[in-house]
Amino acid sequence: MIGSQDARFYISPTPRGYSCDHAEAAIDLAAGYGLVLDEWQEKMVRAWLRTTTTGKWCAGTWGISVPRQNGKNGGLEAVELYMLVQLGLSILHTSHLLTSARKAFKRLMQFFGQKVDDPNARFPELNAMVVEIRKTNGQEAIVLNNGGMIELGARTGGAGRGSSFDVLVIDEAQEYEEDEQEALKPTISAAPGGDPVTIFMGTPPRDLSERGEPFVRVRNNAVTGKNKRAAWVEHSASGDVDKMSETELAVFVRDLTNAAAANPALGIRISLETIQDELNEFSPRSYARERLNMWPTPTDAGKKAFTKWDSLAIDDPDPEWQIAAYGVDMNPERTKVSIGVSAFGEGESIHLELAADAPFDERGTTALVEWLWERAKRRIPVVIDALSPCRDLLEPLLKAKKMKVFILEAREYTQACGLLHEAVEKHPSITHFGQEHLDESVKHTVQEPIKNRPGSFKWNRDSLDADLAPTVSITCAYLGAKKFARRITKSSPKKRGAIVF
Repeated sequence: MIGSQDARFYISPTPRGYSCDHAEAAIDLAAGYGLVLDEWQEKMVRAWLRTTTTGKWCAGTWGISVPRQNGKNGGLEAVELYMLVQLGLSILHTSHLLTSARKAFKRLMQFFGQKVDDPNARFPELNAMVVEIRKTNGQEAIVLNNGGMIELGARTGGAGRGSSFDVLVIDEAQEYEEDEQEALKPTISAAPGGDPVTIFMGTPPRDLSERGEPFVRVRNNAVTGKNKRAAWVEHSASGDVDKMSETELAVFVRDLTNAAAANPALGIRISLETIQDELNEFSPRSYARERLNMWPTPTDAGKKAFTKWDSLAIDDPDPEWQIAAYGVDMNPERTKVSIGVSAFGEGESIHLELAADAPFDERGTTALVEWLWERAKRRIPVVIDALSPCRDLLEPLLKAKKMKVFILEAREYTQACGLLHEAVEKHPSITHFGQEHLDESVKHTVQEPIKNRPGSFKWNRDSLDADLAPTVSITCAYLGAKKFARRITKSSPKKRGAIVF
């Protein structure tokens, strides 16, 4: 049995007059130096290295998802070799693990030699281009005399910080996290060649969480057509694993035609016996993910966080209730801001609302700071999750005004999630105003367990289309009321109506 050379998803822009000249040249160059690509790898190169009539890349995001040991790194090597030798581009190649980055570095050294003027270099003409080969652990690099350069390292080691590159490679993308994305994406914002590319390579993550979320988003945007500038190649079995019963899944995974569809290297570098051994060793769901490359549906993200939220809505919050704290969050793209507000209600109750939930542009940061200043001054706490996209924008400006700003590190944020969950689900002690955006965000909020901390969790979302920021903002505001604010006892006539919204 031979694996299919045709990808299940083969997506690449095809503007009028587009060219695959670079792709064909890359395939030929690699073959000339002993790297002969499989048919499916050649197709991957042709999906990626397409140019418009102006010479720009047709796609700014390139991706490959194929089960392990099929040879995706071989296709990438051909691309990197061509970019270095023929195009003189600068590449930042990152992996989740340092060992993976070092393996990629050693494979490239097979082309360029071990050092400058290496008498034992396999290809003297390539070695003659070498200006520097840096072997410092975690900072490996190859620099050529035509301007081509590649740095390789682990993302956890701060790879590429402070430098500019034309190409960013995200290997082991199923382990890629939002904070790494925020740190690495700027390295190609000012690409020397003016035509930046990000390459994603990996397999499906175990579930939808912060780990792997950027990769899932890239894949979803490509296969749904949302990203018109994506070149995505995926070899996977056709089917929705999460909608199958255990019996249906057991039958599905034992159909070897599904393995052939997902593994183009079956019969080439992966034997049928290996596939059969894995069938007997893995659970059906693990096998579906690892060998059939089947992606999870977003609903696998975790347990629904709130079931009693709707029952706690009230029609007439008291405008005289004392404002306790504000919580602020933004979506990862920083295009929308959510501001939660908490108020001390009747008895020990705390009332929660969205004070704002609106589009945002970074040019409006000053106006946002002034909005918070007018309402909070130096008395009311403003609470922000340490990993929130808004932290870097707001923290220094708010502190410059000497406002009461509290940044929640990981343990404090999980405490906030736990306390709000308790106040809604177990011992109801909050009210809210039934706002559509907030209710919709809460509806899609799930609990994501914290590794090695039994019972602890933080919020995640059950769909990539869901907006978690409103939930995070009221969570921060709630902890602000419980931990950082001071209740002022006073008597005043009551007037009914919404507090701020």
